[in-house]
Amino acid sequence: MTDIVKSKQVQNLLDTAAGVNQSGGNPRLKSILRDLLEGLMCTIEKHDISEDEFWVAVKFLQDGVNEFGLIAPGIGIEHFLDLHMDAKDAEAGLEGGTPRTIEGPLYVEGAPLIEGDLSKTNDVNLTDDPDDAEDMVMSGQITGPDGEPVGNAIMHVWHANSKGFYSHFDPTGAQSAFNNRRRIRLGKDGRYSFRSKMPSGYAVPPNGATDQLMKALGRHGNRPAHVHFFIEAPGYRTLTTQINFGDDPHAHDDFAFGTREGLLPIPDRVGGSPEIHFDFTLQKAQSDDDERFSKRARASI
Repeated sequence: MTDIVKSKQVQNLLDTAAGVNQSGGNPRLKSILRDLLEGLMCTIEKHDISEDEFWVAVKFLQDGVNEFGLIAPGIGIEHFLDLHMDAKDAEAGLEGGTPRTIEGPLYVEGAPLIEGDLSKTNDVNLTDDPDDAEDMVMSGQITGPDGEPVGNAIMHVWHANSKGFYSHFDPTGAQSAFNNRRRIRLGKDGRYSFRSKMPSGYAVPPNGATDQLMKALGRHGNRPAHVHFFIEAPGYRTLTTQINFGDDPHAHDDFAFGTREGLLPIPDRVGGSPEIHFDFTLQKAQSDDDERFSKRARASI
C-alpha cells in the first residue's frame, strides 16, 4: 500500500491534532501525543486495519475500562515500565537491591498501621476473616545497600485469600474491608514478621475484557500465588515489589509478567505450616521523589 503517513497532508494533520503549531498548552504532552498518533496511524497502514476493526477495538476499550488495571500488566506495559526504570538506574550506576516489579491494581489505601517492632511485639496477623487455608508465616529484614539495617520503615503488605480474591474487590462480598492487608511499622533493626492464611493464585475475571483479550491472543490469564509489598523508609527509595511462590505452577508463567529472578522464594513446609524467609534491600534515595509513591490512582475505603 501507499505510505501516506509520511505525506505532507498527514504530517500536517499530526502537527495540528497535537497542537504543535499552537503557542499554548504543554510542549511535552504535544510531543508525546504526536508520536502516539503517528505510531497508531503507521500500525493502521501497515496492517490495513479496516474501519470496522478500528471501531470494534474502540468499543472493546470502552467496555473494558474497569479492567485497564489488569489489561496493562497483561499486555506487558506495566512490566516494561519496570524494565525502563531498571535501564535508567543502570545508566546512572544504581544497581543492586531487591528487584522492583508490578504493583497491580488491587492495593487499597488506609490499611491498619500495626506496630511491628519485634523487640516489642510478636509477629503481626494480616488475616481477619475465617479461611480454611494453611497458616503462613513470613519474616526477614530490611537493609540498605551497604547492609545497614533500615530503621523506622513502614511495610505495606497485601495478598489474596485462599479463593484468589482480594478484600474490597471480592465479588462474593465475603471479606471484611482490610482482610489480608496491613501497614507494619518496623523497629530500628528493620526486622519484620507477619502471619496470615496462605493465599492462592487466581485468574482474571471470566468473560471480562482481560479474559477476552487473553483468549484472542491464545494466552491464559493466570497468576501464581503471591504477596505484594510497598516498603518506605526515610532516606531510602520506596520499593514496589512482590514475591511469587516459587513452587506455584504459574511461578514462571505469570500472565502479568510479575515474576522476576530474586523474587521467587519457595515456602518451607518442613515444619508443617509454610514459612518464608525473605530479606529486602533498599536503595538510597537520590531525591525527594524517590521517597514518595507513584501518582497512580488507588482504591480507598
